Amino acid sequence: MQQFITKPFKFLKMIQLKKEMSILLVEDNVLNQKLMYFNMTKMGFNMKTVNNGQEAVDEFKERSYDFVLMDLMMPVMDGYQATQAIRNIEKESGKKSYIIGLTSNVYDSDREKCLDIGMDEFMSKPFDIDNFVKILQNNGYV
Repeated sequence: MQQFITKPFKFLKMIQLKKEMSILLVEDNVLNQKLMYFNMTKMGFNMKTVNNGQEAVDEFKERSYDFVLMDLMMPVMDGYQATQAIRNIEKESGKKSYIIGLTSNVYDSDREKCLDIGMDEFMSKPFDIDNFVKILQNNGYV
């Protein structure tokens, strides 16, 4: 069984976004999808969820997102393959999303693989909203 969110969202009303932000959640666990969607939309994010990497790639053919929260281990197409395909789409469009790999593995080699494949950041599950807010702050969104 996967874990995703276990700690409370401290920042639900404490952050002020500088602009409307779109997030694509790529996650095959429906419970994780619902928890993330509920909590992130409360924070003011415009969020869409898809079930696997192939659906994420199909979505990127239609529009771009500011951030992507990408599970690494999914059926149909995993997060690594999806990231590579999305980066290829972005080369043509000229737009770039900030992709964060999500996994329950916390090995340094997993982080390195995420960054080498084209992800911008790596976060371990359960999802830590404090770390996500720090990433937002570091990128000027908050």
